[in-house]
Amino acid sequence: MQASRRPKVLILDDDPMHLEIYSLLMKQAGYEALPTLVRFVGTEIPRGERIGLVLLDYRLNSTKTSPEFASEIRSLYPAVPIIVLSDLWSLPTDIAPLVNGFVRKGEPAKLLEIVSQFFVAPSEHPSGADDNQQHSNNL
Repeated sequence: MQASRRPKVLILDDDPMHLEIYSLLMKQAGYEALPTLVRFVGTEIPRGERIGLVLLDYRLNSTKTSPEFASEIRSLYPAVPIIVLSDLWSLPTDIAPLVNGFVRKGEPAKLLEIVSQFFVAPSEHPSGADDNQQHSNNL
């Protein structure tokens, strides 16, 4: 079986409804969604996946904080961009050094705009290695 060529977006949230909404939004935009429900304890970040981007909820009902999840994601997927989703008005300072962007919840058009900045057609950028750094500098 051939692997999907669509970019894969890892979504971490403690609200199943939000996971469903963001997964559907990503699928409708042409991405493959990998929803991961954050539980109070014992949430595991999927390993060995070809992740292209991570959407991470900031306020989590978990013993592990969002900055802790972001650090773990950085150790597993060092070059993968992380976008924080929150109902806060701005990016919290405790997670800012670990992520590439911030989008307020309830702004799907803005979210899709930012997500699309991290994915370019392979024919446009054959190496792909510098894309994540360039886009993170633009946010």
